[in-house]
Order: sequence, then structure tokens, then C-alpha cells
Amino acid sequence: MFAHLTRRFFDGLVDHALRRMFQDPYTENIFSMVTIFQKVGLRAVVEASLRAESGKPIERPLGSPIVLSPWRKLLFNPVALSRMPTPDGVEIATETVIGPRARRPLLLEIPILISGMSFGSALSLKAKIALARAATMAGTATNSGEAPLVPAERAAARKFIGQYNRGGWMNDHESLSQLDAIEIQLGQGAQGAAPQGSSGTQIGEYLRELYGIQPGESAPIHTRLPGVDSPDDFVRLVKQLRQRYGVPVGLKFAATHWQERELDIAIEAGVDYVVVDGAEAGTHGGATILEDDLGLPTIYALARTVRHLERRGVRRDISVIASGGLVTPGQFAKAMALGADAVYIGTIALMALGQAQFQKALPFEPAPQLLLYLGKFDEDLDVEPAAEHLAKFLKSCVEEMKLLAYALGKTDLAQLDRSDLVCTDLELARALQVAWAGCAPEEQLPLVTPQHDGTLVRAAAPTDGASLDGASR
Repeated sequence: MFAHLTRRFFDGLVDHALRRMFQDPYTENIFSMVTIFQKVGLRAVVEASLRAESGKPIERPLGSPIVLSPWRKLLFNPVALSRMPTPDGVEIATETVIGPRARRPLLLEIPILISGMSFGSALSLKAKIALARAATMAGTATNSGEAPLVPAERAAARKFIGQYNRGGWMNDHESLSQLDAIEIQLGQGAQGAAPQGSSGTQIGEYLRELYGIQPGESAPIHTRLPGVDSPDDFVRLVKQLRQRYGVPVGLKFAATHWQERELDIAIEAGVDYVVVDGAEAGTHGGATILEDDLGLPTIYALARTVRHLERRGVRRDISVIASGGLVTPGQFAKAMALGADAVYIGTIALMALGQAQFQKALPFEPAPQLLLYLGKFDEDLDVEPAAEHLAKFLKSCVEEMKLLAYALGKTDLAQLDRSDLVCTDLELARALQVAWAGCAPEEQLPLVTPQHDGTLVRAAAPTDGASLDGASR
């Protein structure tokens, strides 16, 4: 009886809804919301509502959903006879060196690093400790982000990169002397160099002690580094840091169409590495206009960076770390084939970190509430299993990259280069200077190469099946 009544009720309800949908004038029809969502998008409607509610810039977590780096159009070239695959049982090397000309280069067991995500303005203390422990277990380095030196995080990390940052919190001798690499942070892919920071009401007692500020005082991140107001100031800073501390000194900035001009100053300064932080990079929460509409996509920024360093004759001296929207071992390997020595991961590392614990926040709160400093469940993260899961993720990625190396006939991930890639899009092939999939290697079309001054130079067609310009690391 109950089942019969329930069926009649829902049948009537559906009939009524269908009559309204098919008979009401469009201006009164609930279906009009579907066409509105199709026109402007559900995300735009939700974000417009959030702006209308607050009247302030809204901050979207973990970066932009717009991905403009077409990694899927790049494929690797397996070998069979023209070059033999690597024999079974041969060990595939995975080590990488960041800053080879520094007095104390950064030696890592794998080419995947944990990107800069700061304690306080982004992640909770437990999340930062878990990231550091995972990096140690996997044989790689973690990054402080724009934050003060956190003793517990530093103790958990065997290899630790600290950001010399625009807030000024890692810029003292005591902190810098504890680092394995110094990363000068002039901006990031998801936000550029826009002002940001934490208000006094959002800073807890322990974090306030690390910042060295009074209760109620804010912790701003400025558009410029303190004391760096010209290219000459930056050059002097890099030389001082390299001479005093001996560890690799790198530069991180938002990838830009002015990439080569920025790199020229970095080369003059003598940096040991550069971080190519593309437009798809994530952040704990950034203004949508900065996340969606600012910067250069990672794949183009990386190719242009490597090409410019090669043109300047400094590629062997300056390491390149690719960053921004990289999430799979295939993308990591493609970035390395385009010239990166290593990759940074952020958002996907957080997903692996909370893999078995997100249910503590779900379904009634977003999963990142488990990891953020101001998250409602920040104290509920179990550090040890979180670290173990991220370490396993890193191991899994590296093992997949090793399988790729066997299929390519390589014995070291550092041997990946542009000759291992083929591109299904002709314009992208020209931009990245890799072979086009539409014809045989000996039939490749001449490439029009943009020069530093914006002029176009036609390159000779390759004849050996290598990358279109024949260059490699």
C-alpha cells in the first residue's frame, strides 16, 4: 500500500514538473536556468553570486579550472629496432641535481619536488609536517612557501628549500643558514606579484610568534621584495646569497610573455636555478582574475625558458624546475623531455596527502578544510598515514616514469629530451620545437622560430628524427 501511494505521489510530481517545463512560457519556465548555465556557465553564476554577497574579490581555492597547456597533444616515441628498448633488469637512474655549480648542490633521489605552500597563509602545521615527512621518505625536497622557518617542518625534512619571500619572514641569517636551497620568490603562477597576506584576526599565537608581530597585527606579502626595487638590487642580492651560504639560489616568478627579459636579469645575477611557474599553478585561495587571466601556460613557458637558456649558453649551469598544473607522471616526464631537470607538484600532492582522510570533512565541508590553516578540520589530519600516502604516490609516479624509460631505450630519466616526443598539432610542434606526428622524421617541415627580438627565423628541417631544432639537454 505504501509503495503504491509513494509511486502515485512521485508520478504526479513528475507529471506536474513536465507539464510546466513543456507548457509554461520560456520567461516563466524553470528550464530557462539550463540555458543560462549553458550561456555563462555554472561556475560563473556561483562566483557572481559570491561577489554580489561580499562586494570583495573572491578567493577560489587551489587555482584555476582553466588548463591551457595541451600536454595531451604530446606523445612519447617508443623504440623497437632503430634503437633497442632498455633490457629487463637494468636499473633506471632517477637522481637529479639542482644548482650544479653551487658549492653545495641540491642532490635529490627523484626529480619530483613538493612545491611552496606556506604554513599559516595556506596550510596547517600538520599538513606541512606531513609534506616534509613524505618528501624525506621519497628522497626529495619540500618547500617552505612564503612563510617563516617552522622548526617542526624543518626537522621533518631531510632536504628543505626555503623561500626568500616578499613578506620578509625567511630573509634573516639564522633561517637562511638552515636551508638546502634558497628560492627567491618574486611571484607565482596563480597570483603574479599581487599583494596578499593574512589579517591579524586570522593569525594564531604560534604563527604570530614566528612572524614576530603583535596581536591584531597583519602579515602582508608585498608586491616587491624588501630592498629590491631594481634589477641591479636583485643582481646584488643573488650574488650575496650565493657567496654567503653556498647553497643553490633560485628564482621563482610567474611565467610571462616577458619570460626572456626576466631570464636575462636572472642570468646576469648568476642564479643556480629557475622555477617556471605557469598560469595553471595552484594557490590556497586567490582572486579569480589572477588565477584565470594572468600569466603564460606552463608548457609554453617551459619550452621558451629552456630554449632561451640554450641560446645564451648557460643551460648546463642553470637548472630548470617546471611548475604549474602538473598532475600525472606522464606530464612530469613530458616536462623533463622539454628540458626541465625536475618538477614541482602542489595541488595533486595535497590530494594524495589527504587520500584516506578527506571523509573527515566530506560530505558537508570541502575536502581542503582538512589541510588548510583556517580549515574547520585542521587538527584532524593524522600526519603519519598522510605522509605515507604521499610518499607512495611519489614512488608510484617514479616507477611509471621508469617504465617509460625502458620503452624509450633510456637508462636515466635525465636522458629524456625533445627527440623522445612527437606532437599531434603542427603549431604546437613549432612552438615547442618537437617533431610533428603528421609526417616521417625526414619529411619534417622547416620550422619558423621566434627570436628574442620578436623576429622570425626559418630553421633547417631536421633529418635525424630528433627534435625540430636538434637540441637537447
